[in-house]
Amino acid sequence: MRMIELIEAKKRGEALSDAQIAYFVQGVTERTIPDYQTSALLMAVCFRGMNKHETAVLTDCMMHSGDTVDLSAIDGFTVDKHSTGGVGDKTSLVVAPLAAACGLKVAKMSGRGLGHTGGTIDKLEAIDGFQTTLDKERFQAIVQEHGLCIIAQSGDIAPADKELYALRDVTGTVNELSLIASSIMSKKLASGAKALVLDVKTGSGAFMKTPEDAKALAEAMVDIGTKNGRQVQAFITDMDRPLGWAVGNAVEVQEAIDTLRGNGPSDLTELSLSIVTAMLEMASGKDTAVCRAEAEAALQSGKALEKLRAMIAAQGGDARVVNEPSRLPHAPFERVICADKNGFITKADTEAIGRVCTLLGAGRTKKGDALDMSAGLMLHKKTGDAVQQGELLCTLYASDKTRFDAAEAAFLQAVTIESTAPAPLPLILDIVKA
Repeated sequence: MRMIELIEAKKRGEALSDAQIAYFVQGVTERTIPDYQTSALLMAVCFRGMNKHETAVLTDCMMHSGDTVDLSAIDGFTVDKHSTGGVGDKTSLVVAPLAAACGLKVAKMSGRGLGHTGGTIDKLEAIDGFQTTLDKERFQAIVQEHGLCIIAQSGDIAPADKELYALRDVTGTVNELSLIASSIMSKKLASGAKALVLDVKTGSGAFMKTPEDAKALAEAMVDIGTKNGRQVQAFITDMDRPLGWAVGNAVEVQEAIDTLRGNGPSDLTELSLSIVTAMLEMASGKDTAVCRAEAEAALQSGKALEKLRAMIAAQGGDARVVNEPSRLPHAPFERVICADKNGFITKADTEAIGRVCTLLGAGRTKKGDALDMSAGLMLHKKTGDAVQQGELLCTLYASDKTRFDAAEAAFLQAVTIESTAPAPLPLILDIVKA
């Protein structure tokens, strides 16, 4: 079997055989296929797609390309959560401690930034000393003791996906349903949790631009998870607006801490409570209202904030950031952007706003780029808000002030101000269950 045959077949729109997919995944895992051929096949898939059977086989091959985690030794109900990627999406930093405060066990493996979206692991590494790489024994011990642990995807967990993930990020091959579904579900199935809540984003800042595409992806992932014996729910949520106000790494960690103090943005708070409510429903079978009340109580009591503090300390991080956010990286330079006229923000291209952060140094433009953890932006207005000429729209943060001109120009191009207010959009558009 030769890789060129797979590329040519998919370029013609043909379905790949099980053997061809297994050959490809093995070659990616063992690094016997060069990056340029892997990238060529990924691009062909983006243009031609994969059918349900191909997607299922790809998921299974990637899941078994390395180790699978057995969480049966952990007392309690293990849960996991995954977002398909959004701008300002620091939900995991709120959901994990909130779920742990409700008695669930969150054993979570997360990724780095992909394309214009931020990654949970990048954000956690903004905390001094925080260890995102742990062996499986230590990972499970922290979950058992504290109820939560978030680590980077182990090289032994779906290693084929780890290689593909990095290449997709820098070759324009992120936005394809089969590649997204197989990437997410191969890791989640290998990670071993009993239940999984998926946050499938849709809109200008998401990889799935329309609710219809987002629902198709959600249904594909719920179907894969259910067939593998897991409880799975998927929320389809709006990403025509960044989630919360902060976009970056350190600034998002601070906003997550604010949210666990009860002072967070309403959209981030609502989504986090909804996800934890779904987790509690799957774990206990209790009524939605009862589970929601339990989640709200854990947030209001401060128990969730204490769980975050315990996780940071257990993973070697400086837990003082919970009370002293000034210990997080702080950019030496900032620039404010103001409105040039009166009106309403009718559109903010959320993907473009994510790319503004990349221009500031908070995201990657090529595989292996180092990140400026202090870089990012703080929104002061979002879609639907009224603005006055001269009123503050956004503050940019960077360690290199020469980055500001390009970032400001990109931000202004992303935002549209008109005389009539747009129709409001709901945050949660749909829920997909098995």
